[in-house]
Amino acid sequence: MADNKKMVEAITSMEDNFAQWYTDVVKKAELASYSGVRGCMIVRPYGTALWENIRNDLDARFKALGHENIMMPMFIPESLLQREKDHVEGFAPEVAWVTHGGDEKLQERLCVRPTSETVFCEHYADIIHSYRDLPKLYNQWCSVVRWEKTTRPFLRTMEFYWQEGHTMHETAEEALEETERMLNVYADFCEQSLAIPVVKGRKTDKEKFAGAEATYTIEAMMHDGKALQSGTSHYFGDGFARAFDIQFTDRDNSLKYPHQTSWGMSTRIIGAIIMTHGDDNGLVLPPAVAPLQVVILPIAQHKPGVLDKARELADRLSAVARVKVDDSDNSAGWKFAEYEMKGVPLRLEIGPRDIENNQCVLVRRDNREKTVVSLDELETKIPELLQAVHDGLYEKALARRESMTFSVTNMEEMQKTADEQPGLIKAMWCGDLDCELKLKEIAGVTSRCMPFEQEHIADTCVCCGKPAKTMVVWGKAY
Repeated sequence: MADNKKMVEAITSMEDNFAQWYTDVVKKAELASYSGVRGCMIVRPYGTALWENIRNDLDARFKALGHENIMMPMFIPESLLQREKDHVEGFAPEVAWVTHGGDEKLQERLCVRPTSETVFCEHYADIIHSYRDLPKLYNQWCSVVRWEKTTRPFLRTMEFYWQEGHTMHETAEEALEETERMLNVYADFCEQSLAIPVVKGRKTDKEKFAGAEATYTIEAMMHDGKALQSGTSHYFGDGFARAFDIQFTDRDNSLKYPHQTSWGMSTRIIGAIIMTHGDDNGLVLPPAVAPLQVVILPIAQHKPGVLDKARELADRLSAVARVKVDDSDNSAGWKFAEYEMKGVPLRLEIGPRDIENNQCVLVRRDNREKTVVSLDELETKIPELLQAVHDGLYEKALARRESMTFSVTNMEEMQKTADEQPGLIKAMWCGDLDCELKLKEIAGVTSRCMPFEQEHIADTCVCCGKPAKTMVVWGKAY
């Protein structure tokens, strides 16, 4: 157990220093390492496996709705990026430029994609001619580059991985329906697969995506009370279509501009998993996306029959879970600490006495609850326990969010709550940008979203006292 204790001590307590705890977990759970390029990370095999499971889950959801995957160029000519004014202004500070090819200076700078609306629009202008060509439901899995000043693995890196959906529709109504449908896909994924409760809503005009008419978001609350924007869906109207001269012949034989959406979720969702479910022993992974769902630890593995039985169980259980036997010569205590650090949802312990009794011990990562189970019942019991781990994680996260969500009615309450109570704050807003900016300046909070599920907290704006138009969730955020 000395090794176990030493390993746990290597993680900073989240109560002492949450930021350092996060970095410790990312590195010691072997999710990612720093690279030689500032702000860029090496996603290690365990982190890559986690992202692959996230990607596969989302990809299946997209394809079930008719979306097709496509691969677009990573370089965007400067003239193309300039076609949509609001869009380019929004991204200008974060753009990385290619100015030379080999030893020769390029006649036109190339942008390393920060997002791909412009290249999709260039392509759509070539392939959309008739209403029969619509809708176009495309999605891309790729990396993008944004020249961030302050970086942290997964949460904010200069290069990160994501999916970006880009769709074109005949009517505004269809595009708006798609925008909300995809937001619901993200919300369902977070709650059903990641055990992360989210608030769904619309961003204020100040916080919406550059070039969008409307941006919708799902917001999650981390263990330290800060919000994390976890997925966004944007409605562009026909603004990009007009800028890129994308027109189609409608059913009445007239020329129309199609209506566009885009939506995305990135590797920052791995940061959300870490900060929602993790503890002082490391990761706690939701079973649906965990690279390993069950680790089998043979106890006294040097004794006859123990390793054989562990491998036999692994073969059996591979039909119901992602499973591994650790037959290394590390001590049992080291192994316990290792797989706790890596957040494996279930640990299966089997030794000579267990084999005699035709049983094993299953230990849940989320609450360390131990269950003695007959070996004959494992194919039934393990899926039940994996679901119980998911449900336990979700309920714990939801209870934390509810206990750390506060309602305020005036500026004094807002400032006091923001200063003293980590968490989300519900308050009414008049819709005035000046009030939104003042709240950030005085209370240090930003608008996270205008929730679809509205509540009437008060009749007046929390900032200026004028009649309120909407309830907003405010908070400090990553």
